[in-house]
Amino acid sequence: MRRVSVFGATGSIGQNTIDLIARDPTAYQVVALTGGRNIAQLAADARRLRANVAVTAYPECYDELCGALAGSDVEAAAGADALLEAAARPADWVMSAIVGAAGLEPGLIALRQGATLALANKETLVCAGALVMETARAHGARLLPVDSEHSAIFQALVGEDLSAVERIVITASGGAFRDWPLERLAVATPAEASTHPNWAMGQRITIDSASMFNKALELIETREFFGVSPEKIEVIVHPESLIHALVGFRDGALMAHVGAPDMRHAIGYALHWPERRSLPVERLDLAKVAQMTFRAPDDARYPALRLARQVMARGGLSGAVFNAAKETALDAFIAGQIGFSDMSTVVEAVLEHTEAQPGLIDAAMTLDNVGKTDHLARQCAMSVMAKRAG
Repeated sequence: MRRVSVFGATGSIGQNTIDLIARDPTAYQVVALTGGRNIAQLAADARRLRANVAVTAYPECYDELCGALAGSDVEAAAGADALLEAAARPADWVMSAIVGAAGLEPGLIALRQGATLALANKETLVCAGALVMETARAHGARLLPVDSEHSAIFQALVGEDLSAVERIVITASGGAFRDWPLERLAVATPAEASTHPNWAMGQRITIDSASMFNKALELIETREFFGVSPEKIEVIVHPESLIHALVGFRDGALMAHVGAPDMRHAIGYALHWPERRSLPVERLDLAKVAQMTFRAPDDARYPALRLARQVMARGGLSGAVFNAAKETALDAFIAGQIGFSDMSTVVEAVLEHTEAQPGLIDAAMTLDNVGKTDHLARQCAMSVMAKRAG
């Protein structure tokens, strides 16, 4: 029986993971489930899967969680320290699906236990790729990608020599505004940005899809995970979201991963790896699909991609700056404090400001320095937005 934990259990990735685990409950011992404020869902899943512990990130929700778990054998816990303690509990396989930079430290702790870390949290590699990869190597842990694009790349590379790779192409749906006139983007609302044409995801990642900041993070993640040079990584807009990534080799061949837009493809591959087992996902009827379309991303529509390439060229802790500024700008957009197009402007200003501070970007990549850089970048983003508002 495999010991598994799911961090970010109440989000879309976490719920799809739980769906797969629950289909074969005798195969898994659920060690820990963690979530946010959706206490009813967290408690219901913890009871159903007989988890050892359920953790909410919010201390003020502790009493509610205790009440929801009353009469069960599931332990309740709350707060940042409880989350880290749960990550330190021995497990064979851990899903990292906490949104944002908050997922970095629990993921590192799981790797230090020698666990297989199924990584759905883009920010972990964006903020601290070198640190994460070295931690996995040092502790004999394994990192498996769960983003649909990176899982597709990983699968296309099975049995292949990485030195034969000529290009990696990650696909993007284009998000909610892919067909909008450019002049309308400045007045787009959070509600409009929160509706994805293909995928059912949480609000934040759906808005990131509309701005293409999610794809910007994935560009950086591709470089960190697979160790390929940035100039070999391409982005193509593919509205149907049926091809998740392609790997091109020096003989001209392109290997594509094709499947319905269902995150259980990538989650199931990571959960069952190295086996490939049956999954409850749609089987494509190519005759009904009939055609697939592709187009180059519009730089004016998606400035986040240009900023990601700047980050990859700069290296160091610039990824931590980029992510922190992006998260802060996204919070402000959701709160109605800045416009949709302002998010990329804020991020670019923060990158420029932090680059001008001697030694900041080039500091050693430690968890402490990543945390300090994250904090400074968030403060900088708040300052930039305050000046713009004033």
